[in-house]
Amino acid sequence: MNRPAAGGGLLVVGDVVTDVVARYGSVLAHGTDTAARIRTLPGGAGANVACWAVRSGCPEVRLLARAGAESAGWHREELERAGVRPFLAVDDAFPTATVIALVDAAAERTFLTDGGAVLRLAVEDFAPTMLDGVGRLHLSGYLLFAETSRAAALLALRTAVERGVPVSVDPASAGFLGELGPQRFLEFAEGAELLLPNADEARLLTGLSGPESAAAELSRWFPRVVVTLGARGAVVAAGGEVVGRVPAPPVREPVDSTGAGDAFTGGYLAALLAGAEDLAAAAEGCRAGAAAVAVVGGRPPPVR
Repeated sequence: MNRPAAGGGLLVVGDVVTDVVARYGSVLAHGTDTAARIRTLPGGAGANVACWAVRSGCPEVRLLARAGAESAGWHREELERAGVRPFLAVDDAFPTATVIALVDAAAERTFLTDGGAVLRLAVEDFAPTMLDGVGRLHLSGYLLFAETSRAAALLALRTAVERGVPVSVDPASAGFLGELGPQRFLEFAEGAELLLPNADEARLLTGLSGPESAAAELSRWFPRVVVTLGARGAVVAAGGEVVGRVPAPPVREPVDSTGAGDAFTGGYLAALLAGAEDLAAAAEGCRAGAAAVAVVGGRPPPVR
């Protein structure tokens, strides 16, 4: 398989989200109170990927996303503090997307999602110059689930392909993917060089229950595929075959799995841009994912 050349920066076209993370230790009590530890944090799959790519050593990371006027300044500051160059379109009509993440005692999360301004990312928000000096474009699949943001995402994808910039796509949400339909998603993502689904998304896209068989099947659509398996690591496939499986480092005390897949993607893409081979890059992604579940929220902890 011909590999894209390493080097250059990373442009993420995706989302910024205000995350409300509620961690609780007991069973949720319907109709009354359940004690929880609650924090409001910056998040969003695309923004998380960008921040973890910086933390993983990528020297130039940019993010195109749309945020509501009420919190765009805060999100811009948080991205800049993390080392990301933000291209934030400000929406005066819709607020920033909000996700309530319910995190149980096993660190597993369930999301309640209000897409807000995310799905209003418009073709006018993207400029081809955003790709100048970029070695990879990464698209958050959330953008493919609504007509307006889909048009913007597909414009970015087509522009990158025309320039010879490899594109990766993260399907982002098994729930929304099921509503859209697997075939439509695969058609929208055509032209991408890399697909990064988790095991549930890979199963939905192929109808195959085993992650290895699903990864192999998806690599007939895309030159390479990495299926993330959470604490069990990742499966890498290319050309219709599994080329390897990478274990995840053990995590002694996981606290929140929010953003672990985004951390994997950021670490993996940073390693590819640095010239790593697929399996070595997947190992870097697994290390970032393991670090993510040890902190609350989807972003790397601040550098002290």
